[in-house]
Amino acid sequence: MTVESVIDLLVSRGLIDESQRSEYISAAYENGGDITQVVEDLGVIQRDQLFQLVAQDIGGEFYDLSEFEPAPQVLRAVPAGTAKLYQAFPIQFLDEGLQVAIANPLDPQNLEELGFSLNQQIIPAVAPPEQIEALINTHYYGGGAEGGDGDGGGESDALAAIRAEVASLSEDDLEEESNSAPIIRYVDLVMYQAIKEKASDIHFEPFEDDFKIRYRVDGALYEMAPPPQHLKQAIISRIKVMSALNIAETRLPQDGRITKEINGKPVDMRVSTLPTAFGESVVLRVLDRSNVNLDLETLNLIPELYEYITDTIVKPNGIFICTGPTGAGKTTTLYACLRKVNTEDSKLLTAEDPVEYDIDGIIQVPVNEAIGMTFGRVLRAFLRQDPDRILVGEMRDLETAQIAIQASLTGHLVLSTLHTNDAPGAVTRLIDMGCEPFLVAATLEGVLGQRLLRRICDDCRVAYKPTAAVLKQLGLSEADTGGREFFTGQGCDTCNDTGYKGRQGLFELLDMSDPIRELVAQRAATVVLKQKAQELGMKTLREDGLRNIFSGITTIEEVLKYT
Repeated sequence: MTVESVIDLLVSRGLIDESQRSEYISAAYENGGDITQVVEDLGVIQRDQLFQLVAQDIGGEFYDLSEFEPAPQVLRAVPAGTAKLYQAFPIQFLDEGLQVAIANPLDPQNLEELGFSLNQQIIPAVAPPEQIEALINTHYYGGGAEGGDGDGGGESDALAAIRAEVASLSEDDLEEESNSAPIIRYVDLVMYQAIKEKASDIHFEPFEDDFKIRYRVDGALYEMAPPPQHLKQAIISRIKVMSALNIAETRLPQDGRITKEINGKPVDMRVSTLPTAFGESVVLRVLDRSNVNLDLETLNLIPELYEYITDTIVKPNGIFICTGPTGAGKTTTLYACLRKVNTEDSKLLTAEDPVEYDIDGIIQVPVNEAIGMTFGRVLRAFLRQDPDRILVGEMRDLETAQIAIQASLTGHLVLSTLHTNDAPGAVTRLIDMGCEPFLVAATLEGVLGQRLLRRICDDCRVAYKPTAAVLKQLGLSEADTGGREFFTGQGCDTCNDTGYKGRQGLFELLDMSDPIRELVAQRAATVVLKQKAQELGMKTLREDGLRNIFSGITTIEEVLKYT
């Protein structure tokens, strides 16, 4: 059950007060999203009583399934992949339909989709989610917790089965097939598989002779077994239906959004379509809230950097910029900063293109260039909303940068991002845009440059000795290493034989001290700014990379690739 749906139920029954909503939601997410345990621990209602309350609310029954044994014909009514996807386990056939214990019975859309994909009338029942999951693993996957396919790559048995079912569909009536049960289940399972493997993007790519589906995991793309090429139109149409896009329009790019609950967790997906020579290419950016911890403490910042950022984001005015290429984690860092200052005595506004993560207590405004809702226009409106801190998704033009400077001068703290290669480059980029150097020097508080690189997998990490040639690429000799050990990943099931699992940030901080401000006002070149900053103690991205290599967190190859 989602945190919000349970809180709504408890508020409606008068068991908790509306004013306590955000407190309980925060406590639940800190506890891994298990709201049922949180309300019991806080003395609101016993866990079993809560399940009975939910059953009463939906007009269903509550079951203790710890000793439950399903009949074989009932088990066959729900395919393994569907059971896993919806966290639903069949109990019995009734006159009205199939009774199913479902982990999130409070979501009517979930029940509707399940019924449609099974072509059955669903009678929802309530049971503890851990019992439902245990039954699915035991009866569908022989006790394996991940659906028989481990934690690594490759497709699940369920996905392979549905792929075979989809392959049997004909080329006729493709428009109808986009809403047929096999196509729906196939697309849902592709999404489920991507979220299970912690993918950040899902690519559906049409070519002349095949149709590829690829996931981006930890910054690298992996291809999965493709569906039949003749079904590409049905699959892409299904995604467009889910994201409320115009199915008939195939000549222009479109943008949409899918909000879905997958495996009991809320997941948002940004959808982008692009017309190509062989059909529409579709990319889904996965915004899995449960997979992103928006806390500064979890970014693995060194103590001095953490202290500097926490001091800067509580200043009454100024501009703090996070810079780096696309996919470097800039937005995540700025969200973490906002979460840190998201208090009752502070008004926070964000202008984003689009809004990526919904955060309670922060007013978030989506930018829409097509209707003239530009960053500049939103930012001007913000200044009349009495904010304390403003986040601007990106300073992409002179107008936005000038209004941000104006906001800073009138007593607001502005957080924003820029696309530059390093922290000192952000200063010269602002001046190149047309901002006055003395205003940049007066308002800019600091620039954080960052990259994301892959961490060595803990399960297959081994020590090795790099060659002198590789060390030379890092600018080191064997004497410089001081006998330190270097590590790499051999590759195992956990990391899909890549040797890497998860990602780690690299950071460099340009502190706008007085000597730096003087150079900025004089229009000094990026190289001069960088040299001066290093003299004053700035650690570059390469130096932070070396620290991560020597700590055994990442490999030499990753640091050379990103710095």
